[in-house]
Amino acid sequence: MSLIDNNYKQWLEDIKQKIRTTQLKVAISANTQLIELYWQLAEDIVKKQQTANWGDAILEQLSIDLKLSFPNINGFSRRNLYAIRQWHLFYSSQYVFVPQAVAQIPWGHNRLIISKIKNTDEAIYYCKATTENGWSRDNLELAIKNNYYEAKGKSITNFEHTLPQPQSGLAEETLKNPYNLDFLGLEKDALEREIENSLRDINKPIGISEYMLTQALPKDYQSQLPTIEQLENQLNSNDDDTA
Repeated sequence: MSLIDNNYKQWLEDIKQKIRTTQLKVAISANTQLIELYWQLAEDIVKKQQTANWGDAILEQLSIDLKLSFPNINGFSRRNLYAIRQWHLFYSSQYVFVPQAVAQIPWGHNRLIISKIKNTDEAIYYCKATTENGWSRDNLELAIKNNYYEAKGKSITNFEHTLPQPQSGLAEETLKNPYNLDFLGLEKDALEREIENSLRDINKPIGISEYMLTQALPKDYQSQLPTIEQLENQLNSNDDDTA
């Protein structure tokens, strides 16, 4: 019995690890999309200010209008829009698109880096080091303060193949990053619920098909169709008859 218990415990731990890793991948994907949105938004702001001769007052107006349309997203404050523009100007002097290393880390990490670092190569190095080492924002700030860039010889080699461990400071902050949660409209525990639902709800394709079919048919015919529950009951009845 103890052998079964030990096997089950190990199996459970493996499953939990897979779920945590999936959560982290989802969070990183959401974070990357948010950072790419910020890049595009900043690019538009810079272009409009250049071509239409709009001053910084446009950031105030844009902030007001975006917050009216998206009241639950805090990333559209005037202060953050200004930071987004400065961040874009910093990297766009050398990059056409948002660098992958930059897009992989939370916005708070990005803001910290551009506030402390004035060289783009060094900034990219700290982005990569953050991902490789799983640094929280506090860890990153300490590394910059201690001049980690110079101390480590400026080399990060395996960034492309590195995913921060779910228990790392970076993973925790990515999963709970308020900018991501605001952007997605999620509560603090909603990401875990989304993952759980995705893993267990194998009937979603049926539900989607049912919705699409009933929306496409004339209303007179919709009432004549059996429901999904009726079909499932019939299938279960057939299984019982053949057993």
